[in-house]
Amino acid sequence: MTLIYLIAGEASGDVLGARLMAALHARRPDLRFAGIGGERMQAQGLDSLFPLHELALMGLLEVLPNLRRLKRRLSQTVADIGQRRPAVVVTIDSPGFTLRVLRQIAPLGIPRAHYVAPQAWAWRESRVKHFPGLWEKLLCLLPFEPAFFARHGLAADFVGHPVLESGADTGDAQRFRARHAIAPEARIVTLMPGSRHTEVSRLLPVLGETLALLAPRIPHLTPVVAVAEPVAGAVARGIQSWPGRPIVVTELGDKHDAFAASEAALTKSGTSTLELALAGVPMLVTYRVNPITAAIARRLVKVKYAALVNLLAGHELVPELIQQASTAPRLAATLATLITDPDAAKAQRDGFRTVLDSLRPAQGLPSEAAADCVLDLIR
Repeated sequence: MTLIYLIAGEASGDVLGARLMAALHARRPDLRFAGIGGERMQAQGLDSLFPLHELALMGLLEVLPNLRRLKRRLSQTVADIGQRRPAVVVTIDSPGFTLRVLRQIAPLGIPRAHYVAPQAWAWRESRVKHFPGLWEKLLCLLPFEPAFFARHGLAADFVGHPVLESGADTGDAQRFRARHAIAPEARIVTLMPGSRHTEVSRLLPVLGETLALLAPRIPHLTPVVAVAEPVAGAVARGIQSWPGRPIVVTELGDKHDAFAASEAALTKSGTSTLELALAGVPMLVTYRVNPITAAIARRLVKVKYAALVNLLAGHELVPELIQQASTAPRLAATLATLITDPDAAKAQRDGFRTVLDSLRPAQGLPSEAAADCVLDLIR
């Protein structure tokens, strides 16, 4: 049986890896899998070499104390690949770990694919000079990425964005209202402050102030806070003084139902903007970081917009109020317009359709397009 070795380093990669494995197995039932992954990949038949959470570290302060252990895990992974000799190695995002694996296994002559292109087009473009020789195939989620890498002499394949398979557009508004005993006259607004404690701690205060200003303008305002489970406790403590009996949701289906029930959303920048676009929810984007981090980012970041939906649209389809512009009065005024002005909401929804169309592969689903690219390496 043909062995495919997959490596994911965080929860989002585990989701991608599981969908890829399902698509691969549908095409080749004889395939076996090994590598590193979480619960979703293990459910598809992967026996993880070690727990995925050991790699899911973000930020210098988290990584530094774990450097020695990460180096051991890197050596263990390379040795396992050398022993198993798979037909192909697929690394998924998490470039800090996965690209080191790809470099170290180069002498083995095993075909390599990297899924989710490093965002060198957004910041530190000079990193591209280190990429030649790391992989045989680079699988891109965004339609403009192959042209960017081609300018640097690197071939890349656009396989489509996984948000199209997320189910964000399958929510049920009535089910959400019934589950949480929400009155028929309530006007629901979704807030997405992020999945990391640093994001939550910076955004929750201004989001609370925004709701306090918005509540008198929007009768029966009901805020819903959609967050990942690891930060749910911190969020629950941080919203106790918010108006409107805020509801915290962590389960994926519940979040999608909240989207369907929402008149508008206030979200951090990132993939969440694409989820909301798929669900057809008009949105406002905000973000705050440490002032020193912001100063460094202004020197390094080369793109015009923070929100992926705006990058893909090529203009500010959704308002961005970032850093100093992220103030409660401005956020409340902009959000009130989205809720009360049908034309403003419609303009966003019309733009979303064009953005989402640009994320579709030539044929099939993104996971299927990625699977075909991986199987091409085996053939």
